Amino acid sequence: MPGPDVVRAKDLPERVRIYEVGPRDGLQNEPTVVPAATKAELIRRLAAAGLGTIETTSFVSPRWVPQLADAAEVLALLGPSGTGRDRPVLVPNERGLDRAVAAGVGAIAIFGSATETFAQRNLGRSVAESVAMFRPVVARARDLGLWVRAYVSMCFGDPWEGPVRVEQAADACAALMDLGCDELSLGDTIGVATTGHVVALLDALEGRGLGVERVAVHFHDTYGQALANTMAALRRGVTVVDASAGGLGGCPYAGSATGNLATEDLVWALEGAGVATGVDLDALVATSRWLSAELNRPSPSAVVTALAPTP
Repeated sequence: MPGPDVVRAKDLPERVRIYEVGPRDGLQNEPTVVPAATKAELIRRLAAAGLGTIETTSFVSPRWVPQLADAAEVLALLGPSGTGRDRPVLVPNERGLDRAVAAGVGAIAIFGSATETFAQRNLGRSVAESVAMFRPVVARARDLGLWVRAYVSMCFGDPWEGPVRVEQAADACAALMDLGCDELSLGDTIGVATTGHVVALLDALEGRGLGVERVAVHFHDTYGQALANTMAALRRGVTVVDASAGGLGGCPYAGSATGNLATEDLVWALEGAGVATGVDLDALVATSRWLSAELNRPSPSAVVTALAPTP
């Protein structure tokens, strides 16, 4: 398949690490349960396409996210991890950490909120109480030598509370990172961020000692702004971007959250700008086409549609 013409954009990083969230964030909102064997095959295909970090699943309660009730089975089907950090899993609390450690993971992610309403709906507690809940999780994980990522949802807007102030989001991010996490992912859960807001939050985080070298961005494409916002973050110095193969995704606790930034759309843009990702775009598109057939619906990714249109 044809690729983009390459014209080096000198204001972008030379290399970007893509943090693939398709198997977890991409599938968690699917109405029909995807078999564990299909999830494991998806992860294998994504790895073969060159994605070095793939968030595989979540050890949340099956009552919260039934789609991910097979977390341990998926990891067992995959076998031992390559580097330990190549297959992070999401954990909601110490019980989730226990299950993740028993499954042999080398990296975990925790998830907080910048707003009180979403914290209550997602975790059943306030923002401060959520931080307190995660404190022993992070401490134990670090003692065990695990790599730890912190997600903060609703960094730019909340469907119940409306726009989120930059200082409010920065405070929530700093509180989780102060626990000892290695990396922070800024979540635009309902896709309302715009480029100036993105840069303003990154500036505020730097003012709190959280430089761009520790920050990833996670944009949803509800208003078609995910790629533009990502490019703004990269120009500000961010080098880690969350994306989902085929543009799948949503949030079971925020009905207005639509798909994630499609990994294929991101790779196309970065390849055209001369930014290395290590990803084979043809193999990635083929994987998303295969997944679309498994899910029995077309991929939302513009690049997948353009390069491999549905017959």
